[in-house]
Amino acid sequence: MRVIIGFLALQFALTSFTSFVSFPALALFAVFGITETAHAEAIPVEIVETDAGGWQLVRGGEPYFIKGAGGSGPKDMLAAAGANTFRTWGVGPDLQEQLDEAERLGLTVIVGHWLGHERHGFDYNDLESVAEQFERVRRDVLAFKDHPAVLMWGIGNEMEGFEGADNAAVWSHVQAVAAMVKELDPHHPTITTTADIGGKRVEAVHRLCPAIDAMGINSYGGLPSIPERYREAGGTKPIVITEFGPPGTWEVGMTDFGAPPELTSTQKAAVYVNAFTQGCLESGGLCLGGFAFTWGYKMEATRTWFGMLLPNGDKLASVDAMTEVWTGAPPANLCPEIRSFALQGPDVVNPGDRIEVALDIVDPEGAPVDVQWEVRGEASTYLTGGDAQAVPLALDGVITESSATGAVLTMPGGGIYRIYMTASDGTGGGATANVPVKVDGEPAPARVRMPVAVYEDGQPAPWAASGWMGAYDSLTMNFESKNDPHSGETCLEIRYGGPGQWVGVAWQHPANDWGDEPGGYDLTGAKRLTFHARGEEGGEKIDFGVGLLGSDKPHPDSVIEKLEGVKLEKKWKRYTIKLENKDLSRVKTGFVFTTAGRGRATKFYLDDIRYE
Repeated sequence: MRVIIGFLALQFALTSFTSFVSFPALALFAVFGITETAHAEAIPVEIVETDAGGWQLVRGGEPYFIKGAGGSGPKDMLAAAGANTFRTWGVGPDLQEQLDEAERLGLTVIVGHWLGHERHGFDYNDLESVAEQFERVRRDVLAFKDHPAVLMWGIGNEMEGFEGADNAAVWSHVQAVAAMVKELDPHHPTITTTADIGGKRVEAVHRLCPAIDAMGINSYGGLPSIPERYREAGGTKPIVITEFGPPGTWEVGMTDFGAPPELTSTQKAAVYVNAFTQGCLESGGLCLGGFAFTWGYKMEATRTWFGMLLPNGDKLASVDAMTEVWTGAPPANLCPEIRSFALQGPDVVNPGDRIEVALDIVDPEGAPVDVQWEVRGEASTYLTGGDAQAVPLALDGVITESSATGAVLTMPGGGIYRIYMTASDGTGGGATANVPVKVDGEPAPARVRMPVAVYEDGQPAPWAASGWMGAYDSLTMNFESKNDPHSGETCLEIRYGGPGQWVGVAWQHPANDWGDEPGGYDLTGAKRLTFHARGEEGGEKIDFGVGLLGSDKPHPDSVIEKLEGVKLEKKWKRYTIKLENKDLSRVKTGFVFTTAGRGRATKFYLDDIRYE
């Protein structure tokens, strides 16, 4: 109790500070890098109560209903679909650019301020952590509050976690931040976003967060019942549906072997419409609008569960459906329609069994439909809480026949796999479907399609850099260093400060395994592993390799190749480990480096590590 009281006192003091910030004081913020946006024409936004007892969002004196989506997909495409708003989950370095683009396109933005999650290690009883978070939000509000594209401020996203949401310290911090934001910017309402409305969420927001003007709710399968459930829980504030889409993996029945079946893109389109209509449009003045999720592409449980777009930019049927809801008319060019998609026979088979998938797909405009098939391993977990998740690798040599009407496959060793179908009409419209299959028997490394990245921007990370060796207490690795990457936006920065000792890191599959568990990948067909490296000073001596586990282990690497005594240069240089005619049937250690101390700290960089 004393910790919470002290914590509330600190937040009260911080919040109260804003009440006497004068113009000269604000000018001081610029000295410390706190600048206000170049725009000085904020469009006032308010939430007003209607004569019918409901709520209405008003922007610039005109009624405004949120027709939005959240995600990193093209915003010009979003505006063309009839949306008027998008949301961010946090303030990134490109927020100014996003706001400027929104203004050009006639869109508005709910600007999110990310608040730490306890499951990620954030402690709401740590005074220093919450004070730093408080000040970060302050700086960001001061910087962007006058931009005309700002619609509302989002104070956190699911920061309460997924249990009972009864940590008073979390909600007192939300209140303190929201009160500060409203003091700095009285022209834009505040919302906080929760994971649906179970537990103490509605009670906490209403009793402990009076500075929150509306409650943001992320809801999927349960969205149509949100208005009724919200009122039953005592909710009186207006709401915004901050995420909606197809039912989540936690809301669908599983197969007998524990894999979630996924709706086709055609089936999902109807779900989006039903959710938005019942949860937002028909809420009786309770809801201020909603955001479809996700405007873009995301690996979460599967490659296609929540995405409204494909990686190549093609739209899916959910975009067509929301276009009609937002504008009142469907787009001229509709996505291919999946009339049926089904596995022919059992979904549990043996290694080497032949299975078939049947497909019936048409284009509404009569265009030819190009269909692509692939098989990938199943995700290791389905419940990620929205965290980033690696895309499982595509397998090679499994699909023996394929066409626009189906595919024939010969299944690999034991494990759970997912068969994906991706279609295109050639004019920007796509369709997706998949089905999970279990193969009984001993797991065996599956042959994967080349090239395969160990570390590369935008690519899956099939091996984990989990095998730290030697004097690793003196080792640090930054996987998102922006210090002159060879390509893309980031590279891997490695610093070792242990003089007179050695250190190494092995990229392992499965993670933290030294040969006791099955795993690895069949890389048959790879001729080389290439990577780029450079030293901070030049002359750093590093050993590199493929494979590490010998025959003394129950599950060894089938190949061990080394590139020893490499002296790095200050500029990026490409290195090659030759693998032609090597046994690559089980590569558990995808990459490894070792280095010895040299009396002072060693720093070097790696990038674009891949099998070709």
